[in-house]
Amino acid sequence: MTTAEKILNVRLPVELHGQLEQLVQVTGRSKSFLAVEALKSYVNQERWQIADIQAGLQEADRGEFASAEEVSAVFAKYGQ
Repeated sequence: MTTAEKILNVRLPVELHGQLEQLVQVTGRSKSFLAVEALKSYVNQERWQIADIQAGLQEADRGEFASAEEVSAVFAKYGQ
């Protein structure tokens, strides 16, 4: 472990631990590697969602809303 790394201990449900063990066996990767990859993916997804929500709230604060016609057009295209 380098000084740029930190240790994180987590408690896993038994079923998830078993699934992780299966991935370790099939992929030949370590539990640590798989956990880091999963956390990276989750954190990136959450960061994207939060940024998108914040951008939407800023648009709303500026009064930038879809018109009734624009909303109707979307419903007409994709159904109700």
